[in-house]
Amino acid sequence: MADIHHLSAVRLRDALRSGELSAREAAAHFLGRIEEINPRLGAFVTVTADMAMADAAAADAAYARRSPGQELPPLHGVPLAFKDLTDVAGVVTTHGSAALERRPAPADGALAAALKAAGAISLGKTQVPEFGLTAYSENRIAPPSRNPYALSRSSGGSSGGSAAAVAAGLIPFAPGTDGGGSVRIPAAACGLLGLKPGRGLAPAGESGGDPAKLVVAGPLSRSAADAALMLDALVQDGSQGAGQGAGLEPKGGYLEAVAREPAKLRIGVSLDSPWSGIFPFTPDEEALDALEAGVRLLTEAGHDVVETTVRYDNRYPDAFTTAWTAGVGAARIAPQREALLTPLTRTFRRRAQQRSASKLSESLAFLRQFQRDTVAQYAEWDLILTPSLAQTPRPVGWFTGSAHGDGHWPVSEWAGDADGDYRRQCEFAPWSSMVNVCGLPAVSIPVHWTGGAAGEGLPMGIQLIGHPGSEALLLQTAAQLGF
Repeated sequence: MADIHHLSAVRLRDALRSGELSAREAAAHFLGRIEEINPRLGAFVTVTADMAMADAAAADAAYARRSPGQELPPLHGVPLAFKDLTDVAGVVTTHGSAALERRPAPADGALAAALKAAGAISLGKTQVPEFGLTAYSENRIAPPSRNPYALSRSSGGSSGGSAAAVAAGLIPFAPGTDGGGSVRIPAAACGLLGLKPGRGLAPAGESGGDPAKLVVAGPLSRSAADAALMLDALVQDGSQGAGQGAGLEPKGGYLEAVAREPAKLRIGVSLDSPWSGIFPFTPDEEALDALEAGVRLLTEAGHDVVETTVRYDNRYPDAFTTAWTAGVGAARIAPQREALLTPLTRTFRRRAQQRSASKLSESLAFLRQFQRDTVAQYAEWDLILTPSLAQTPRPVGWFTGSAHGDGHWPVSEWAGDADGDYRRQCEFAPWSSMVNVCGLPAVSIPVHWTGGAAGEGLPMGIQLIGHPGSEALLLQTAAQLGF
């Protein structure tokens, strides 16, 4: 067998189900990769090797004693990891914050429970920004998560540690959570496929303090088929039909659907962003190169790809920021530990606490109207195409103004310009958060490399935004493009 970490998640699943490979062999192999590579990558914050090997042994025992014809769980023995915002029973959830007490979670969160019930083996917890607030995975408790293709660059955020781990072959795929781009941004930065499902399709994960219902869980993977495998596991617990895509799940599941070609599509291409009014930006040439590559691939696949204009209400930035930061304002943090928060978190927490309840209600009402207006404009097209990011993956420390890239981040070395940090994030990823507000599915696909060939230079991606219930179509289109 080829090196286990070179196998796709689907192929690894098949090897585990056939007995060609044991769960203990798979877990031990990936744990060895983590031990070797993670010290310079910073993808994992916590490695739960003993727990993983015990769970793998239990999976092997269940495999040995199963009766003829007995079905195995869909992810039997497949290793993965959870970002350090997701509760895993018996493991500390740091939320990326030095301001919180370190206590093991008493129970699995919804996302961990769903994937563990599907047979997956957790190897640990991956790096995140504090409370998942930013588009980069750097905090005050552990080394920053770095980009496997250039260790001086960030892996994105907030699922940055998970994306780095998948891209470096430390795990075959990973669940991320996405409240404003947190699956798609690191997927684009690390050359992966990242799927944000529509609202309500899968267990949301970290949804506490999320009044606008922005957060959803979705896969980070190396292919559309691997993403479909995880999505099938996430919706098989009966959560399907709970959201905007109710009743639209594909017959036979997402993995089976990926093998089918999509019909000819009308795709609208847009560089319009709801952030451009307050933060005017010019996309990097590399972002436009990625968009051009996406247009070419989609056109060659037989689709009609046409430029379009989307009009966004200029009140969006204030309303989104109000909703996005409401949770951190309500977080339970001891007053004497507030000084341990990063400047951005501390600033947005203070502002959230100073806002009136009526201001939050007004923002939420606006976002509901924004959703209706935007979805109506998107309805002219089968899919909307944008770049995934407006810039190449940024240097570690670039957003905070501390771009020396060394290990841990001492308190004294964090710049205090929270508003500058936030503006840089919005200019880096200006096409992601409105998809969460609209509750729509979207996928980031790695179609371009700055060095020319795949795996050379830095990855850049395109984003495809679909209608409610179009997760299968998005994965089919990605597969049609060769991903």
